[in-house]
Amino acid sequence: MVVLLDTHVLLWSLAAPERLPQAIVAQLESPETTVYFSAASIWEVALKATLGKIDFPYSPEAIAQAAGDTGFVELPVRAAHAAMVARLPLRHRDPIDRLLIAQARLLPARLITADAALLPYTELVQLI
Repeated sequence: MVVLLDTHVLLWSLAAPERLPQAIVAQLESPETTVYFSAASIWEVALKATLGKIDFPYSPEAIAQAAGDTGFVELPVRAAHAAMVARLPLRHRDPIDRLLIAQARLLPARLITADAALLPYTELVQLI
């Protein structure tokens, strides 16, 4: 199985795994699952930290390092991902979430999220 983590799920998996359902933890830890995190998620953390919107004691660099050390695979933002955003219906205005949807569709991968607003985009969204 191939999964892509939404930003909050990435943060929870690294710093607060008790916030995740046990079935999701098992899925992420399974040797049969390839777990991706998007460079866009690191960008989102950097933006929110700079704007003071999150109180998170780790730098974006530390999060990226921890994700890699955990065995998660970094997914760069490619031109095809950015172009796919233009073809998505405008159901949700968050640009990072829209980019993650595009990445999940093109990879393809299940996008694990707690954001129900993403469900209408694709059957690839896995809500926790």
